[in-house]
Amino acid sequence: MGYEWLALAAAFLWAVASLLSVVPAQHLGTFAYSRWRMGCTSVILGTMALVTGGWSSVELSAISAMMLSGVIGIFIGDTALFACLNRMGPRQAGLLFSCHAVFSAILGYFLFSETMNHLELLGSLLVFSGVLIAIFFGRKGQAANQLDAIKGNVWVGVGLGLVAALCQALGGIIAKPVMLTDIDPIAASAIRMMTAFAAHCLLFISGAKLARATQPMSIKIFSITAINGFLAMAVGMTLILYALKQGNVGMVALLSSTTPIMLLPILWVYSGKRPNRFAWIGAVLAVSGTGILVG
Repeated sequence: MGYEWLALAAAFLWAVASLLSVVPAQHLGTFAYSRWRMGCTSVILGTMALVTGGWSSVELSAISAMMLSGVIGIFIGDTALFACLNRMGPRQAGLLFSCHAVFSAILGYFLFSETMNHLELLGSLLVFSGVLIAIFFGRKGQAANQLDAIKGNVWVGVGLGLVAALCQALGGIIAKPVMLTDIDPIAASAIRMMTAFAAHCLLFISGAKLARATQPMSIKIFSITAINGFLAMAVGMTLILYALKQGNVGMVALLSSTTPIMLLPILWVYSGKRPNRFAWIGAVLAVSGTGILVG
């Protein structure tokens, strides 16, 4: 499977996971939910790497870079994303998070001299334009949706979403040189996840009030959290690392930023409200651009 399809598969899993995250993130609070999610995912990834023998591919020189990638991209980035999701809902948080494609493309150009040919540039512009149209105009003429309700100051939510996007881009940039080696992506993903989980545990042990759960954990919430972690982080993040082994940072980030488009039909089924014409125009543009990139 080419890196394009790996990035698109990750985007789809993130779309499903963002919807699954709404209830547990609101139930536990941002930091507690992220901690439980990362803990479950660390166990899953660590076990997978042990079973497949992936740990033997990890060299000492790669560990520090993957740990830094985990702190920035997952501990800070993922936590900021769920704080944004709690304030703005999955669709609008998805828009802000999709900006990581722009950050990644800019950083990839300056750090790795990554460029695109004319056809790739056209496809990229179509994808990014489609994402922007679908989200910015996606609510026009529609009744308020509970999932899209903004809680608190909107600019705080916007800031959190952009922080999440920037951290995701930086995490990918830091991981890229390591992923060009023979390291197993599952083991690499496990290192990132375990580091982020350890950082969350240190924050909790410190007694910080914001790290405490707002409501007690239940079997139902734990099950949703574990499934979410498996789909989005154990599988989705690992697919991104596989994609980074084959493709450039900007292209992988761009294709994985189609999550908001993939959310459209999922939200339609979930809420029973059909997206408006702007959302579909954006979707058509994004799909057309994706077709050019993977064709």
